[in-house]
Amino acid sequence: MTNNRKSIIGQLNFVVPYMIKIQNIYHMLAYAFQVLTKDKYAKLATEEFEHVSDLLAEILAKGIGDQIKRGLGRDYVEQTESLSSPIGKMNLAHSVKQQSLRKKQLVCTFDEYTENSYMNRILKTTALLLIKTPEVSIQRKKALKRVLLYFTQVDEMDYRTIEWSGIKYHRNNATYKMLVNICYLVIKGLLQTEEKGSHQLATFLDDQLMHRLYEKFVLEYYRKHFPQLHASPSHIDWNVDDGLIDFLPMMKSDITLYYGEKIIIIDTKYYGRTMQTNRYYNSKTIHSGNLYQIFTYVKNKDLSNSGNVSGILLYAKTDEDVVPDSEFLMRGNRIAVKTLDLNRDFSNIAKQLDDLVERYVFTESILP
Repeated sequence: MTNNRKSIIGQLNFVVPYMIKIQNIYHMLAYAFQVLTKDKYAKLATEEFEHVSDLLAEILAKGIGDQIKRGLGRDYVEQTESLSSPIGKMNLAHSVKQQSLRKKQLVCTFDEYTENSYMNRILKTTALLLIKTPEVSIQRKKALKRVLLYFTQVDEMDYRTIEWSGIKYHRNNATYKMLVNICYLVIKGLLQTEEKGSHQLATFLDDQLMHRLYEKFVLEYYRKHFPQLHASPSHIDWNVDDGLIDFLPMMKSDITLYYGEKIIIIDTKYYGRTMQTNRYYNSKTIHSGNLYQIFTYVKNKDLSNSGNVSGILLYAKTDEDVVPDSEFLMRGNRIAVKTLDLNRDFSNIAKQLDDLVERYVFTESILP
């Protein structure tokens, strides 16, 4: 086992059994959130981090500091108080119940324009969680504590009650999008445990969230470096004769590339095991469900059976002895099963992605 693997697997305790450099997690995040490419984040690409939580703490501290310079966002928050000078909606029933009338006050519900907004509460809660976790360096804890000095009017919240799906972004709070997504990755991806009444963050990333980040990274890489391919997720219609599709499942590709008449459908896979094993014959094969899926996407996209639509299953490389690296011609369409090694220097990862485009987009058919 190499020292690099020990630093990633041993110290970070990843739940998935493959290796990935922490600096590459930064690169993946940088493609997912373009704001991370700005100068103030640039040194993170070369800085050594022992733990993912330490990297995320650094990003959050820098991002919150940048937001403070712009001004913390404010929002209307509903308040209920007993007031001598009533405002908003007066609640007589509660006033009687609380005996506020004896003090010549009324219980009122009103909206207050305040820094104690939902997003600011998420930022403060996440920063406090990172400060409590031992894997975050003292340097980053101090940086988080410094930015929290500006959050005295912001309440901490129970991270388990955050309604992530209800968060909406618009022009006035767009700068919070990356910050809140980093908070989501910390809270959902760094699993929480409770010991002796205190919250602690475990030091491994959730497999499902890493899959989503992996998918987003590949998509944004091709969008940035190959704009002529118009990379995007795409819905694929079922090619049925009678048009009755009410009960058919929706098909949506992770990434679709367009180049003239050529279409390349890429489905990213981030698994602990890229091959399935036959116990009786001790043989390994490509995951059948994944192969059926990409084949279905390709054949339904190629309505005219031109052969111009190809499919790629792109697995994140594992430490298995056998990993997928195959190409097939299936009923006139090319299907490839490839792996992307995320434990290499990022320049090598970029070359792997570039080579895929060169091979399957910019060259003529390489299969008979």
